[in-house]
Amino acid sequence: MRHHLILRVITKLLIGSIMIFALYVQFHGDYSPGGGFQAGVIMAVGFIIYGVVFSLDEAQKVLPPWLVHKLSALGVLLYAGTGLVSMFLGYEFLNYSAMTPDHPEHGQHYGILLVELGVGITVTGVMVTIYYAFTSRTPIMDDEAW
Repeated sequence: MRHHLILRVITKLLIGSIMIFALYVQFHGDYSPGGGFQAGVIMAVGFIIYGVVFSLDEAQKVLPPWLVHKLSALGVLLYAGTGLVSMFLGYEFLNYSAMTPDHPEHGQHYGILLVELGVGITVTGVMVTIYYAFTSRTPIMDDEAW
């Protein structure tokens, strides 16, 4: 495996930048193009690149499949929970003004951040789950049959 040394070093350098860019897109999505979906895909790409270069087993050590499934559910719960909180406070579903009734503008900001965070977590989990599912299946044909 030493013949991939340069690719491994470059990948290790890039993954940190990819993750930081995903967080930037996540938390600045309400001010600029981007948001939860784009950030989730970018974050998942960081894990997928790691798995492609280092192997599926190494990627699953970093982000185990059980954790990926829990993240997918957590994101949906965060999204739906934001809407349910506003309903329990007497507002419409996903009416962010319920977050801070004294300052509805702040509530809008907090609500959007929570919903977009839920979307980002869910998309990351689902994209990594799809990658794990495709790469862990047994091939039907061996390489010589091609």
